[in-house]
Amino acid sequence: MGKTVLVTGASAGIGRATALLLVEKGFNVYGAARRIERMDDLKGLGVTPVALDLADDKSMVLAVHQIMKEAGGIDVLINNAGFGSYGAIEDVSMDDARYQLEVNVMGAMRLAQLVLPKMRGQGQGKIINISSVGGKVAMPMGGWYHASKFALEALSDSMRMEVKPFGIAVIVVEPGATKSEWGSIAFESLMRVSGNSPYKELASKVYNSFEKVAANVSAPETIAQLIFKAITTKRPQTRYVKWDAKLLLTLKSILTDNMMDRLIMTQAK
Repeated sequence: MGKTVLVTGASAGIGRATALLLVEKGFNVYGAARRIERMDDLKGLGVTPVALDLADDKSMVLAVHQIMKEAGGIDVLINNAGFGSYGAIEDVSMDDARYQLEVNVMGAMRLAQLVLPKMRGQGQGKIINISSVGGKVAMPMGGWYHASKFALEALSDSMRMEVKPFGIAVIVVEPGATKSEWGSIAFESLMRVSGNSPYKELASKVYNSFEKVAANVSAPETIAQLIFKAITTKRPQTRYVKWDAKLLLTLKSILTDNMMDRLIMTQAK
């Protein structure tokens, strides 16, 4: 292997599992996170930690410059970092909404802008954008999060066609429910924002449905394997979808919007 990979959100969950798997497979891995101290243990396992804040352009420029200087380039960018800001659209402040989009969308695309010139120059590269089944199917109380993932899907589609002539592949990975810190952050946000608002009854139902899902989530290592497959396959798919997300996406493709709304709302009990 020997290729250099930048994994964002490497301090936990899918990012951490992916960084460790790729090191094991022989890649030169840089793990990025806002709180670099949370990656101290990764140093001894072969991952090089780098500080990166997706809401701070200077931080992103410095991180990419550091990796370019040390490794000579970035062959694979894995845009994994992101979070879920939950609450009714009416309840979520515009500042929180903007920050959600800044991290999940603008940060990922800014990193792509920073690595693409070198990838174009070397005539190869891969950008892996970690989206979600929530980038295709929207649930109540997650409007701003879903907006960020729908946007990431669209931007990935556009970029894929733009950079293909330069030998660069853009690949989307759509996990289903996966064990990580994401759920606890989203749960806390939901109840803090809408737990005492006019939407409190629905917020409680959605929270309860989250708890049911949390009992049957997959390990992040499952998604790491999908990412590894996307990186190493000569002709990768444009999208990789975890098996438990495929049913929901299939239903979305065959049901009317009203039928899909009823199906989703029956789960929020």
